[in-house]
Amino acid sequence: MPKKEISIYPDHVLKSRANDIENIDLDIVTLAEDMTQTMYAAPGVGLAAPQVGQQKRLIVVDPTSGKEENQLIVLVNPVIVEKEGVETDSEMCLSVPETSVDVDRSTRILVSGIDLKGKDVRIEAEGFLARIFQHEIDHLNGVVILDYASFLKRSIYLKKRKKGKI
Repeated sequence: MPKKEISIYPDHVLKSRANDIENIDLDIVTLAEDMTQTMYAAPGVGLAAPQVGQQKRLIVVDPTSGKEENQLIVLVNPVIVEKEGVETDSEMCLSVPETSVDVDRSTRILVSGIDLKGKDVRIEAEGFLARIFQHEIDHLNGVVILDYASFLKRSIYLKKRKKGKI
């Protein structure tokens, strides 16, 4: 499977809401496989389709980054249906290299979506897994970690990016 190139902020694809997926066809399954390979190669723990230039509501998540078997979760059209608690922690993003931002996230969430076989899925997630889901679903809504950063931090990142230092 070909590895996809990761879009880097401020690429416009990262700032738009992704489109719902109507049909889970071979193209979507192939995209999910390519995204998985790209995420593991990065290495990362999650990847959303907009991060590889696709405006589709598709995410891949593996909190072990491929170090443990059967931890990969692929969700089509994921939605957070319940949230509770709040915790602040530092996050990094494959689309915002060499930058970390403190982000408030819910400590427990319930996510609903569809798997690649078309089956409805509901996943209760806590801690790190909940944080990954929220981060990737943000990408589907055109939100990146720099949206949580101060104006100064965002400006510094953009200046470094423009000078080719990131």
